[in-house]
Amino acid sequence: MADFPPVPLTLEGSSMLHQFFRFDWKAWRAAPPEERGSIVSEAVAALKILERAGSDAPTRSALFSELGHKGDLILVHFRDSLEALNKVELSLAQTRLYDYLDLRHSYVSVVELGLYESTRKTYEAAAAKGLETHSPEWQAEVAESLKRASAAMAPRLFPAIPDAKYLSFYPMDRKRGEQVNWYSVPFVERQRMMHEHGLIGRRYADQVRQIISGSIGMDDWEWGVDLFADDPVVFKKLIYEMRFDEVSAVYALFGQFFIGVRLPVEKLSEWLSGKL
Repeated sequence: MADFPPVPLTLEGSSMLHQFFRFDWKAWRAAPPEERGSIVSEAVAALKILERAGSDAPTRSALFSELGHKGDLILVHFRDSLEALNKVELSLAQTRLYDYLDLRHSYVSVVELGLYESTRKTYEAAAAKGLETHSPEWQAEVAESLKRASAAMAPRLFPAIPDAKYLSFYPMDRKRGEQVNWYSVPFVERQRMMHEHGLIGRRYADQVRQIISGSIGMDDWEWGVDLFADDPVVFKKLIYEMRFDEVSAVYALFGQFFIGVRLPVEKLSEWLSGKL
């Protein structure tokens, strides 16, 4: 592997946007009741259109009531392109409810599947055929491998938002410090660590749905992690166990954590009345 590119191959899927809002409760309470009712009806209709393209279509936008001081509402959107996400932003901004929302944080990324193990197999197969690294023939071999993997992984690359009660989201980096630098570690060692890291997540697969998105060149961190579950305690257990894993213990940096409870769009009026 010493003569091969150090960068693992990746597959990309849905574009993602996370929005974190503070709600202006004081202004909301000051609005006339009849106006509040009209605003809610308008917002619910708009959010339902964003939620699904049709009645039988997969969930592509979801609303969460955020816990803690960081905000009040979280909106998560999966779309086919950044342009589509931009339309979501503009659509929301046209609603009167948006006048009461203060966007405190956001995150832009794209669903990513890292292919450490298949990258090694692909590179070694190309080398066995005598193909020169980065030659047109080598590039074609890699492209064909990615095409096959993309077809096989389509459900994971373009997922619906899981129908789970709780969401935990956090961004993360790999360290590039003076003492340890993930990007200077040989490919084979990174592959080994990522394989062991992935084994932990698989043990929780029946309790947590994890969606990893890449954000290098799109946002301030390198990856975003979404965890969906019906038991929030499992977030703590999974992430705590991963902290003991080498790839996290030595090379991981974590950003802020955001946690929310799923808020069905049709219950927005109850949420705004504090009666959930």
